[in-house]
Amino acid sequence: MANIASVEKRNRQSQKRRARNAAIRTTVKHALKDARATVAGKDPAARKEALRQAMKTLSKAAAKGVLHPRNVSRRIARLAKAMAAADTAAK
Repeated sequence: MANIASVEKRNRQSQKRRARNAAIRTTVKHALKDARATVAGKDPAARKEALRQAMKTLSKAAAKGVLHPRNVSRRIARLAKAMAAADTAAK
């Protein structure tokens, strides 16, 4: 265990950040899961809303530095591609 004040403070900060990042990652996972579940659904309005919500959640995670911006961009692109495919298949 650390016995230097600056190291103890750094440990406290790391623990707070780790907990915050874990919560954000969990939120992202749930948003993606919901969006993928609506791809199979028939309602185009629900698909559009789920995509919008997932994009918003992913963008926030990138802005906060939890996920890398390119990682977020790739996830959004794949999700949008799946949604577009579902829209064309529904027609």
